[in-house]
Amino acid sequence: MPMLPTLARCLLLPLSLFSAMVQAQTSVQWDQIVAQAKGQTVYFNAWAGDEKTNEFIAWAGSELKARHGVNVVHVRLKDTAEAVTRVIAEKSAGRHSGGTVDLIWLNGPNFLAMKQQGLLYGPVTPLLPNFRFVDVTAKRSNVIDFTTPVEGYAVPWRLAQVIFIYDSARLRDPKDVPRSAAELLTWARKNPGRVTHPNPSNFLGATFLKQALYELVADPSPLQQPASDESFARITAPLWPWYDALRPMLWRKGEQFPENGAAQRELLNDGEIDITLSFTPAEAAVSVLAGKLPESVRSFTFSKGTIGNTSFVAIPYNSRAKEGAMLLANFLLEPATQARAQDVKSIGSVNVLDAAKLSPAQRALFDALTPSPALPTAAELGIAQLEPHASWMTRLSAEWQRRYSR
Repeated sequence: MPMLPTLARCLLLPLSLFSAMVQAQTSVQWDQIVAQAKGQTVYFNAWAGDEKTNEFIAWAGSELKARHGVNVVHVRLKDTAEAVTRVIAEKSAGRHSGGTVDLIWLNGPNFLAMKQQGLLYGPVTPLLPNFRFVDVTAKRSNVIDFTTPVEGYAVPWRLAQVIFIYDSARLRDPKDVPRSAAELLTWARKNPGRVTHPNPSNFLGATFLKQALYELVADPSPLQQPASDESFARITAPLWPWYDALRPMLWRKGEQFPENGAAQRELLNDGEIDITLSFTPAEAAVSVLAGKLPESVRSFTFSKGTIGNTSFVAIPYNSRAKEGAMLLANFLLEPATQARAQDVKSIGSVNVLDAAKLSPAQRALFDALTPSPALPTAAELGIAQLEPHASWMTRLSAEWQRRYSR
């Protein structure tokens, strides 16, 4: 493999020439990765709680098979921690190669745990040709995950942001839609039993608590630091009285909770509740097309904005198909793939790319996406609030269980 010039020689080269040499070297490395990946089977461990997403993963696998001869097996997870635990167990058993997990869809506490324990292969993003399209400036969650620098050890593939969904056939006046945690409590008191959230053992339920906490604290900046016993007790002090007041006003008086977002969506569709939440901005539009929600549903966010983050894929350090996993990660960043994923006919995920880095033909792919009145505009979404440090979600979920799951 050709070697790059030494540092002393690089200093004598024009910047444009040196950049071209780096790109050429990367191209050679990528060609080798593509050749080595042929015939590999990538065990992609990914959450399987949404059938549209499962269909998208199956399509991506078929494309990788046709283009590169790489097989993709979707290992369907109920919880990402299942795959993380498996990699930890393999490391403990001394299985440092030939692992059973090749690629994981993860972020937040799971990414932090794997990064801290040295369980990730990388950095890989400098090797991926399509990473040049990623927005690393305006979409900061592409490079900082729950306050943890990604440093190339995970590859972004879809953006998420908290969105609330309501049925405009029942909430006819948009002015009645609550635009803050305080307004949500007021609305719930006037409409008892008509709102709920998933159990906080589910990430979406824990996110509901995080969003409320963001709204209720005077200064949210401490949330960007790891939670200690002292800071957790102090910062969450206003959350629990608010939740104590809200809980009896929830669906079934807060004594039962839907297991996950899909179960919560069914309650809205069945008319049992009027407001639900999602971490997918296009959830309402996608669900209308799939016949899972009525055409009258609409989306809204809180006035101060809502929490947003990026979903990543990462390769465990002991993966047996690292090259195939990199091909899949690179394919997920392809502008045409990102456009397909963003279409509400597919999964409606927000893309991770920088439009300024795309060609006119590539930008046209996004301009042609399916419109929907249930789809929030970029202005309605606003600028996403940064995720708190992963430790806050873990502690919030545990504290809620301690207080309310007796």
